[in-house]
Amino acid sequence: MKSIILVFALLLNFSVMAQAKVGRIDIQKVLLTVKEGKKVRAQLKKEFDKKQAEIKKEEDKIKKAQAEYQKKSKVMNDKARLKKERSIQEMIITLQQKTQKYQQEIQSKEQTLKKPILERVRKIIDSVSKKGGYDLVFEVTASPVFAKNVKDITGDVVKAYDKAHK
Repeated sequence: MKSIILVFALLLNFSVMAQAKVGRIDIQKVLLTVKEGKKVRAQLKKEFDKKQAEIKKEEDKIKKAQAEYQKKSKVMNDKARLKKERSIQEMIITLQQKTQKYQQEIQSKEQTLKKPILERVRKIIDSVSKKGGYDLVFEVTASPVFAKNVKDITGDVVKAYDKAHK
């Protein structure tokens, strides 16, 4: 008896959902498309490029030290060779730590800069959803394979956001 009631309830829900107006939103695309999001990306890219240049310099130093070691290692005594190997290894570890630190800094800065935009985007999504008469709006991270009668409101949200936050 319980299973019959459950099946009936599911069928009722599906028939209600078939009549519902459903939308979808790609929030990541919104963040990449709105003017403020583009400014944030440009700022992050500038900082990333600066840090990448520092890392490149360190990598070049390591490569130079390794090449020098390769040339001179055959004439070095064991103690000198071991000392040079340790020195190069320390340089590599320091670079790895610096790279990881930079990645964390960039990610933290990205979250800090995007958070207020995301909060405003959510309000715009509410506004666009209500204005469009949507019963349900869901976020997508990838394009669905198939969705019947689902309107993508990403473009509408981008336009509304840029209009509201000039």
